[in-house]
Amino acid sequence: MNWTQGLDKLGLGLYMMICIFAIANIYSVEAELGKKQLIFFCISLVVGFIIFVTRTKFFENLAGIFYIGGVLLLVGLFPFGTEILGQKNWYKFGSITMQPVEFAKIGTALMLSNYVANPDFNLKYKKSLWTSILIIGIPAVVVLAIPDVGSLLVFGAFVIALYREGLSGWVFGVVAIFAAVFLTSIAINPWYVILGMVSLVGILILFNQSRISWNIITISSIVGVVGVLSALALATPTVLEKLPKHQRERIEVLYKGEKAFRDTSGYNLLYSKTAIGSGGFFGKGYQQGSVTKGKFVPEQQTDYIFCTVGEEWGFLGSTILIIAYAIYIGRIYYLSETQKTVFNRVFGYSFASILLLHFTINIGMVMGLFPTVGIPLPYFSYGGSSLLAFSIMTAIFFKLNYADKNSLV
Repeated sequence: MNWTQGLDKLGLGLYMMICIFAIANIYSVEAELGKKQLIFFCISLVVGFIIFVTRTKFFENLAGIFYIGGVLLLVGLFPFGTEILGQKNWYKFGSITMQPVEFAKIGTALMLSNYVANPDFNLKYKKSLWTSILIIGIPAVVVLAIPDVGSLLVFGAFVIALYREGLSGWVFGVVAIFAAVFLTSIAINPWYVILGMVSLVGILILFNQSRISWNIITISSIVGVVGVLSALALATPTVLEKLPKHQRERIEVLYKGEKAFRDTSGYNLLYSKTAIGSGGFFGKGYQQGSVTKGKFVPEQQTDYIFCTVGEEWGFLGSTILIIAYAIYIGRIYYLSETQKTVFNRVFGYSFASILLLHFTINIGMVMGLFPTVGIPLPYFSYGGSSLLAFSIMTAIFFKLNYADKNSLV
């Protein structure tokens, strides 16, 4: 028997390529950190191999334990966590640090997959819907309390997995509307936003009045939705004012530009965009980036590592990297859809969606399209916790896929 049969060579090849390219870029920022990342990568390969030779049902059967363990690790941050860069979301053991939220995502993905795979699961039933929300919500609430807004956003990945299993698409519409009202009310007087919403609702009713069944429930629903959105618009300035100064400035940078906050929250973004723009089409060459070598971007090896790619490898190198990520994430979605079991499919969708949100938010943040939040670029940002956690999810998924392709059932 050919043991490579069912092994997804394209997916694993892209994983290796991205990781190796990442190590080279981290080495360019700081050689010592590049060497450490290489060690983390070797450890990840060993852990991945152990996962690959483990029984397939191991992760499905112990999903609850992994989930509870992840939540307890998050809760333990409150009494035992170490504050780094203003956030208490790390454990420190001597010179070694660990970010438990990365591993909590794995436990949540396994637990949700295990629950959805239950024969009685049906999102049309309230029990199934609310239990799914609870599984996602418990670790998400703890993350919010830390607070770690960046990681909280990534928990939205599990909603994408549930959408594949039958969750109404209205969820995304509601989130988009709330986000639009909040962001618009920052730049425009909330009363103008409310006037615009009322006018829009009036126009929609005018053109669809023949299709509307007018009764007390319909009227109450329209008034209720407009009322909630109006309250959100009026509350937005107050919410913004209550945020810590650095978080408020990170949002305001989107409206006023990074130069308005060049000495505070806009500093990283200013030099990040400078580095990317200075790379031109072909880049300045490996280890030739003046912004990178000048250490102008603080912690460039972590969340802002993409600006190193932009400066040293240029538009061409950045585009190739983005295409590689797109093919890799798309490949995981495709393989997830081909799985014979619900557990495998949901875990695959959760994994791919986590990668997608991390990738989209990080790249958008570095280019000034999204507020600065603590979101690493998968496999690419420096850090043992992040690389190991993503590698574990990678190994679990490709192990499940391998078993699925070799299954006779």
